[in-house]
Amino acid sequence: MLSSAIQRIKPSPTIAVTNKAAELKAAGRDIIGLGAGEPDFDTPDFVKEAAIAAIRAGDTKYTAVDGTPALKKAIAAKFRRDNGLDYGLDQITVNSGGKHTIFNAMLATLDVGDEVVIPAPYWVSYPDIVMLAGAMPVVVPCPVEQEFKLRPEQLEAAITPRTKWLIFNSPSNPTGAAYSKAEVAALAEVLLRHPHVMILADDIYEHIVYDDFQFATLAQVEPKLLDRTLTMNGASKAYAMTGWRIGYAGGPAWLIKAMAKLQSQSTSNPCSVSMAATVAALNGDQSFLADRNAAFVKRRDLVVKMLNDTPGLRCPTPEGAFYVYPDCAGLLGKTTPSGNILTSDEDVAAYLLDAEGVAVVHGAAFGLSPAFRISYATSDAVLEDACGRIQRAVAALR
Repeated sequence: MLSSAIQRIKPSPTIAVTNKAAELKAAGRDIIGLGAGEPDFDTPDFVKEAAIAAIRAGDTKYTAVDGTPALKKAIAAKFRRDNGLDYGLDQITVNSGGKHTIFNAMLATLDVGDEVVIPAPYWVSYPDIVMLAGAMPVVVPCPVEQEFKLRPEQLEAAITPRTKWLIFNSPSNPTGAAYSKAEVAALAEVLLRHPHVMILADDIYEHIVYDDFQFATLAQVEPKLLDRTLTMNGASKAYAMTGWRIGYAGGPAWLIKAMAKLQSQSTSNPCSVSMAATVAALNGDQSFLADRNAAFVKRRDLVVKMLNDTPGLRCPTPEGAFYVYPDCAGLLGKTTPSGNILTSDEDVAAYLLDAEGVAVVHGAAFGLSPAFRISYATSDAVLEDACGRIQRAVAALR
């Protein structure tokens, strides 16, 4: 018999789309997969060399449960350098990916009846992790008309005596929306009035920002919130290390200790070789990030233009991450060449895959419809082909 906890959650929709695209490719279909949140760039060579050196040095044994001292020191230096935050080593945790960081934090703190405020569109795993812990996600819709951003009055209205956490992601997956310092400060004002609410600041796309946008994390903008904020990041996105599985966070020592306790009875330590590689990533030359961001900007602009040139789609220009989240309300009610009526964004995503072999993730998976997410972390040529196929599919509707 399955547990009630496992029956409360569903498999990750983004992983499901990626797997479906892979299956169709293996079966001989011409598929362009735009579902995975994974940079197409390779892990930097200096990071690979550090991993190879660690293997040769025999750094392949068990380590401290929640991270090596070397990596914790590198993370503390990163927080000081990039965010103006000072954490002791007992205030830093290292985990097997950013998702694991969130999982540990939620399971270590949530009880049945607790609530977690989650602005939508949200990353698909936030609500399920909360529900797995027995708590209740309180989803706050943030539509395209407000640039997909949570407003202070919405946050105020969502907080109750049962609220344990706010999960705050900027730049955002799935929209790429990024909060300015002023917008973060306005939300911080609300949080200062509610001292029982913890904040998980998911900064995983911190370094992937465009158009002179200045990133600032919440505890940096409002230091009074430092002792109840878990500032989370990882190696996966900026350093193209998705498969290395390293996430990390800084936060209050009591929370970090509780997360380590949980980790000691689940995964134990993250991969020792991956941790050695992440030390090099954090301490090394960061100049390659600007070149990669320049490539992402070019891709973003290509995709946004082609989607906005498609009747029935409306695509805002994101400030960060490598996603666009086009509104597809203009396609609903239309009929496909085979006679099916599109009634939801899930129908739209299924039609794009069936008709033209373009795999996207439907907006309902992210809590805000009708829309779909495209990851533009692939080549210009592939993106141009994919958007051309989307235009062709839309033109065939009646």
